[in-house]
Amino acid sequence: MPIVAPSLLAADFTKLGEAMEMINRSEADWLHVDVMDGVFVPNISFGEPVMKPLKKICKKPFDVHLMVVDPDRYLQYFKDCGADILTVHYEACTHLHRTIGAIKELGMKAAVSLNPHTSVSLLEDVLPELDMVLIMSVNPGFGGQKFIENTYAKVAKLRAMADKVNPNLIIEIDGGVNLENAPKLVAAGANALVAGNAVFKAENPEAVIAGLKKA
Repeated sequence: MPIVAPSLLAADFTKLGEAMEMINRSEADWLHVDVMDGVFVPNISFGEPVMKPLKKICKKPFDVHLMVVDPDRYLQYFKDCGADILTVHYEACTHLHRTIGAIKELGMKAAVSLNPHTSVSLLEDVLPELDMVLIMSVNPGFGGQKFIENTYAKVAKLRAMADKVNPNLIIEIDGGVNLENAPKLVAAGANALVAGNAVFKAENPEAVIAGLKKA
């Protein structure tokens, strides 16, 4: 049964309180929070003014995905905003091993994300240190994009790598995840699913979350 993390970015920002109540009622495990700086990706999202108030009402752990340049500057900041899991991008980190260590020292779970063009083999030397790898199944920066089919092969390759050195590694998928492709992702080796539009644009978001849990 995979971890399900609805993505805050897809919620109706005029009704965030209602969205958090739905998340709390639902079978969702985490709340996925996308942070974008307008530089690493061509979009800007949110930070402390949104996250801190939501942390007070959301009962699920915050799965925070930093799509920013120089993420080391912000590790303490997002810890203070309530991050439980902190994901940095491989492509944004010059000293990735050091960054992973710094996240763990702050008491958060450490994760690394890969863009669609980045090979999972590049994580070989840090894989034993990681709690999670987030594989982007769309190009990051915008919601509602089409799922990239090569993701299944990437997941299977990463799971085979992890089984040798870090069998408890969580493999999370973000981008275009829905009730149709979720079972195939889980079969390939994924065990955490981020879902944005599939959840928040549905007539019955809680039913979609329950369906993803069964993937």
